[in-house]
Formats: sequence, structure tokens, C-alpha cells
Amino acid sequence: MDLGVNSLSLSVADIERSKDFYETLGFKPVPDGGSVEEKWLIMENGDTKIGLFEGMLPGNIITFNPKNARAIYTKISKAEFEIVSASKTIGEERGACNFMIADPDGNRILFDQFE
Repeated sequence: MDLGVNSLSLSVADIERSKDFYETLGFKPVPDGGSVEEKWLIMENGDTKIGLFEGMLPGNIITFNPKNARAIYTKISKAEFEIVSASKTIGEERGACNFMIADPDGNRILFDQFE
């Protein structure tokens, strides 16, 4: 199962302040990766990616960007793990979709296919 690119999605209180903080650590905004005005921003430092999300997430989340989130969704559903949430598009054949599960300790994991 190819989980794709991995990143940490951080729930932040002040995206501008968080952006400044992570830029000090060497992170740079990814082209077409959101903006401070949109209240979400993807940043990278080498192979490390983080997402900053103001007012959008229930907490910090591990994020995977697979090429086929629907196949992973089907496998997880058959394994009878709880699906915390799923986009309305998860049942469609193509396009962007996402779903979220929780591990046994309650840590949230987002599978987000955006192509």
C-alpha cells in the first residue's frame, strides 16, 4: 500500500506567527500551497513538509497524500477500523477525496488525495 507523501498538519492559533516561526527554522512556503490569507499554508524544508491550518483541524494530524486514497479507504473499511470522517467525493471514481481515521490511541490520520 503506497501512502504517498507524508506531512504533519498542525492546528495553529495564528498562522502568520507560525509561518514566521517555521521560516526561522528554514521552511519555505510551497508554490500553490495555500496562503496566510486563506488560513492554510504548506511549507517545506528539504524533504520535510508541514501544513499550517488556522481554525480548520481538531488538532495536529499525520497526513498522507496517496495517489489512490479510495483503495486505502476500501481496505481500511474492510478491516472494520472506524472512519472518523470522509469527503462526499470518496465514493466517486475520480478526483479529489479524503478521509480520516484514528489510531488505537486516538491520533488522527488524514488520507488526502488532491489530484
